[in-house]
Amino acid sequence: MNYTQKVISLISILILATQLSHSQQIPSELEGIDTEISKWMKSYNTIGLSVAVVRDGKIIYSKGFGYRNLKERLPVTENTIFHIASMSKAFTGALLGILESENKLSLKDKPAMHIPNFQFYNNKMNDLITIEDLLSHRSGIGTQGVCLELFPTTNKLKTVQRLRYLKPESEVKNSWNYSNMGYTLAGTIVEQITKKSWDQNIMDRIFTPLKMNNSCTTIEAMKQSKNYAIGYGVYKGKTEPLPYQNYYAFAPAGSIKSSVKDLSNWIRVWLNKGIFNNTQIIPKSYIHEASRPQNIKFNETYSKDSFLLSEGFGWRLRSWNGYYRLRHGGNTNGFSCVTELFPFNNTGIVVLTNQSNSVIPYIISDIISRKLFKLPPSENYPVLVSDIYKPEEDKPFNKTKMPVLPLDKFTGTYYADGFGNIQIIEEKGKLLALFPTFRFKMEHLNYNTFYLKGMKDFKESFNPEFTVKFLDNQKGEISMLKMFAQKAPIIFKKK
Repeated sequence: MNYTQKVISLISILILATQLSHSQQIPSELEGIDTEISKWMKSYNTIGLSVAVVRDGKIIYSKGFGYRNLKERLPVTENTIFHIASMSKAFTGALLGILESENKLSLKDKPAMHIPNFQFYNNKMNDLITIEDLLSHRSGIGTQGVCLELFPTTNKLKTVQRLRYLKPESEVKNSWNYSNMGYTLAGTIVEQITKKSWDQNIMDRIFTPLKMNNSCTTIEAMKQSKNYAIGYGVYKGKTEPLPYQNYYAFAPAGSIKSSVKDLSNWIRVWLNKGIFNNTQIIPKSYIHEASRPQNIKFNETYSKDSFLLSEGFGWRLRSWNGYYRLRHGGNTNGFSCVTELFPFNNTGIVVLTNQSNSVIPYIISDIISRKLFKLPPSENYPVLVSDIYKPEEDKPFNKTKMPVLPLDKFTGTYYADGFGNIQIIEEKGKLLALFPTFRFKMEHLNYNTFYLKGMKDFKESFNPEFTVKFLDNQKGEISMLKMFAQKAPIIFKKK
């Protein structure tokens, strides 16, 4: 029996044990769902998964499958905490909706009204961008992943002040460009108005009133629980544990950790126009605004499900088989998830899994939706999990197109406003690029162009590979480094 077969066997045993020990009355419309979930988990070599279904204000199904910790064979339950990543965005939006109802801001306000000395890259952005644009991904800022992940800070205010140096990635007001930086800015506005951290606001205004007692915003808080999931990824057919991603200052875009039991209450408040236990938690007016199209997304496909494809506030909207659906997923180191709401059918589904780069949450939610709405099953689900990133072995220099200058001429510190420093060093005849949090090896491509790849100790599951080109001045000395890691190249000047 090989490694993969052993893992699948262990998962199968635990899934069966979970079903026997946590049996519940399954609604007739979901008959056979346990078997289908088990089947798909085996197909995807998924370690752990939890799912909950809410209908007409009640939790009609809530269950865990597989392991939250494969090594210790600890089972997943409905209370197991998973990282929900970008599903956090709807929480950040809700905070702003609450503050608007208290007349502390308007979603039509410009960020500079609430953040001292704040400005964007140009006057057009300063004049046009509002909080609504941040929440609907139409600000043009873009996700700014290089700034947030390769040059992280723990201070949100310092992070968003970098925006004055960061070029927009698309047209302001007239584009859809997913933006973690936009939600970081939105969360910073919350902090500036309330004089409390984003984390404390989430706890006070959402977790506590919704009785989300197994939810938190930091890795440290999650580890204080006795029931949290370890994240896993698949690499060349083998499953292995992954470290938790630290969101640093961009926590408002994706740092919440929660369970399906807690998220059932989150679903209930959205389906009940913001009311939970007879108390208005989220303003009804905000629920309506967040749930309607704010930013239309172009789709070339001409089909019944291609219309109404748009962005709300923290939700993606579309017509699905004739039903109006709100949905948002999340994906981070070791975790994939999705929440779906059908507001006009009073139905919601959440699926969490501790598997990176996985579409199984979407498959399970689609299967459940089809059962609930009495639609025929789909036959087009892909059996695929993307491999996590792992650096490969070093490659020899391209000797036919060697660097123009000796390697030591490339070494030094390079700086760019809005990002920070990159240090280039020579070690054992190779160049290395040292970022604040990561080390990259530099493989020579041709002349003064190099390909950057994570070192063997690189622990992230995302692919960080990109190219850099060194530029010389009139004296023939290296003076700049051009990084091709996002839509527009970034220029770093040698100090």
